[in-house]
Amino acid sequence: MAAPARTAWDAQELMGMDFPDPRWAVPGIVCEGVTLFAGPPKVGKSWLALGLGLDIAAGRPALGCLPVEQGPVLYLALEDTPRRLQSRIRTVLAGRPAPAGLTLSIACPPIPAGGDAVLVDWLDAHPDARLVVIDVFAKVRGTPPPGVAAYDADYAAMTRIKRIADHYGVAMLLVHHVRKAAADDFLATVSGTNGLAGAADAVLVLERARAQADGVLHVTGRDVDETDYALSFDPTAGAWRTLDGPASDYLLRDTRSLVLRYVRDYPGQRPKEIAEALQLDAATVRQTCRRMATDGQIRATPAGAYHPADSDTGDTSDTPAARPLSLLSQRHSSPPDQDEHISTEPEAE
Repeated sequence: MAAPARTAWDAQELMGMDFPDPRWAVPGIVCEGVTLFAGPPKVGKSWLALGLGLDIAAGRPALGCLPVEQGPVLYLALEDTPRRLQSRIRTVLAGRPAPAGLTLSIACPPIPAGGDAVLVDWLDAHPDARLVVIDVFAKVRGTPPPGVAAYDADYAAMTRIKRIADHYGVAMLLVHHVRKAAADDFLATVSGTNGLAGAADAVLVLERARAQADGVLHVTGRDVDETDYALSFDPTAGAWRTLDGPASDYLLRDTRSLVLRYVRDYPGQRPKEIAEALQLDAATVRQTCRRMATDGQIRATPAGAYHPADSDTGDTSDTPAARPLSLLSQRHSSPPDQDEHISTEPEAE
């Protein structure tokens, strides 16, 4: 009988031990352990997850630029049909041969009903596996036992999968959904209780941006640095790619576009009023307005109200334009050329 694994040390013993570096499936983004990958419907989560699987199985750079170590990948496409899966892969490969190291399945029982055995059998057969993708997590989490609190059920569901990931030292990416309600903290948008994010080793949240970036990937976790990646999506290739520079650069430009549109519609407003109407942070709007005025995009009156740069009211009394009866946030409206790229595909996740 095997001796039980040691679980306690004194501080000197622990500090004298050597541990291998974490194994990365995608450097800086997906590490060994369980990563919860959330985003709203039709934002392109499945395209991104499938692209990562194909890149790692083939040994190509992920997201267009991140070098990866080639290795076997298991992709559980639990909401797809074989035809749809083939069509997506054909789009992403664009004539390149399909990597033999990518195993695809459209069925897996819930973890409590034998799904864990399916994962273990595949991992035993592929000891050098680099990534397991479960798309979507809800299909394998199982039904919580009666009387169990929601938080405890969420934490237990994640723990069952984490136990497998930790034992094999493999990265597992669980595709999940976000709430409909917005939140200042991207972690708070993850559907379910805090038990899901709390048990996961890392959390990724993909959000649709509205200006130069097609999306922003928020990353946080135990072994990953908290950061944001600005991404672009090519619908003809089904491919997500990272954009140069920090995501904050693209978000700033996005804020500028919202402010400019609002000031054109309602000239004579002050930053606090603009921030309230657009549901943006007041300090961010004040800073953005000052920078836009310096760059000549808008102009300020002596009392701090803003007008379009090309307007000439001949009046600096700061009399604001008539307010609309209802100011629907422009954060939730997009011009025609910024519609979601894949919203016409009902299967896009």
